[in-house]
Amino acid sequence: MISFSRLGKQYGRQVLFVDAAFQLNPGEKVGLVGPNGAGKTTLFRMIVGEEVPDEGELSVPKKLTIGYFRQDVGEMAGRSVLDEAIAGSGRLGDLHHELESLQHAMSDPARADELDRILARFGEVQDAYDHLGGYGLEAQAREVLHGLGFDDERIDADVGQLSGGWKMRVAMARVLLGRPDVLLMDEPTNHLDIESIIWLEGFLRSLPGALLMTSHDREFMNRVTTKIAEIDGGEITPYSGNYDFYERERAIRESNREAAYARQQAMLAKEQRFIERFAAHAAKAAQVQSRVKALDKIERIELPKKRKVVKFDFRVPSRSGDQVAVLEGVSKAWGRRVVHAGLGMTIRRGERWCVMGKNGAGKSTLLKMVAGALEPDAGTVALGPSVRMGYFAQQALDLLDPTLTVEEQLQRDFPQESVGALRNLAGAFQFSGDDVDKRIRALSGGEKTRLAMARMLLDPPNFLILDEPTNHLDLFTKEMLIEALKDFDGTMLFVSHDRAFLRALGNRVLELGGESGTDVEPHLYPGSYVDYVTRTGHEAPGVHA
Repeated sequence: MISFSRLGKQYGRQVLFVDAAFQLNPGEKVGLVGPNGAGKTTLFRMIVGEEVPDEGELSVPKKLTIGYFRQDVGEMAGRSVLDEAIAGSGRLGDLHHELESLQHAMSDPARADELDRILARFGEVQDAYDHLGGYGLEAQAREVLHGLGFDDERIDADVGQLSGGWKMRVAMARVLLGRPDVLLMDEPTNHLDIESIIWLEGFLRSLPGALLMTSHDREFMNRVTTKIAEIDGGEITPYSGNYDFYERERAIRESNREAAYARQQAMLAKEQRFIERFAAHAAKAAQVQSRVKALDKIERIELPKKRKVVKFDFRVPSRSGDQVAVLEGVSKAWGRRVVHAGLGMTIRRGERWCVMGKNGAGKSTLLKMVAGALEPDAGTVALGPSVRMGYFAQQALDLLDPTLTVEEQLQRDFPQESVGALRNLAGAFQFSGDDVDKRIRALSGGEKTRLAMARMLLDPPNFLILDEPTNHLDLFTKEMLIEALKDFDGTMLFVSHDRAFLRALGNRVLELGGESGTDVEPHLYPGSYVDYVTRTGHEAPGVHA
């Protein structure tokens, strides 16, 4: 279907691909992995013709339809969400909007003299639209938008009023509705909640077309992909399996390569000793020359590249009292919409509450009230004795000074710490080498999140409140954060759409909104997130496993 051979691509001194080969076959679901800057987005851009290889061949059949979901969304305004979603859905979307335009033209008195031509064109478009199943398009669009978290009121509202995150969902709906032969998806789960992620998993698995995607969600990759393509060191290496299989197989290949490297090094050392020992012996001259030539022809095995892991011993937080936070009769409404009514709960030392609930159930609102960033309309939120709280939300990124470098920010926050300790902390959160000299204004969303978490965990509080802490983090950093928080000797209250994070850390579950998503009465589960899934039969409210 789509194939690369002997592919070469570089930007200035940065070499992305060297003699690389890759093939995407019909119906394959492929996950694209590799370190930041390896060339994943460049590969997408070459497939859609926005970039060209420096050398080699790229084969994309002319009649192949390609849908590309990317992180940069263009302008959206002047249409309803529904119309905007339909607008980009390929040939059907074009016909849909041409029909609308022709209907307006037929009722325009100023164009009465064109009526015969307009009617003839309307008939042609209507026939083509009907033949392609266009009259089911609106129903399909609503189904996709519902799956991505939109309610009917929002679907019919002006797309221009949406936030950037919701516009990303509209852009995704447009691509999905096109049902292309090949779907390219760059981080599709970044702006989705867990309910929408689970819906998207099922939708992508059901697509007959091929899929090539990147994602920082391990569970999502495992459930959707049947093949992994790793980009690293200029090469594209395929693995026939999901992400877990890729990790296991990669570890085996690394181990085998290390063993082969050790054997080759031992052989080379032995041959080199012979050459050095007998270089001056005339009787051995022919053997020496033969071995020198043989060594020159041997293809040297290189050690596999390993991502450097910097260990950082996070300090043990001070001990809090047994009662960390007590909520009594807490109520909160936004206009007529009541999100909390008489909520009561006690958070005890050592508990790790994960808060579940559909969009609008009040998850972030609850965290803000416990953190003291928002006052309840009624009731009280009281922190217990000796509680030191740390609150992470996306707004925490605004507290970083954009004019400072990473190292300068840490030095300003922790003037008593040595440069070595701060660099070690930065390294643990994947800021190594020249990364510490980057200006904060130039950091990506993921890099800012890593820096904000590093600031919080150097001198950790004993009560962590985390609102989507894994947003924009790559898989490697997520796993590092999970391991760090597993050893956290304190209390946690958090919201996350990452199921690996939920499974690893949640030992209590608070479900808001209930099965309907609108139930004001909360449900408190005393067991872990894994127990919650087993007991309720769903991974998130309203989504059945």
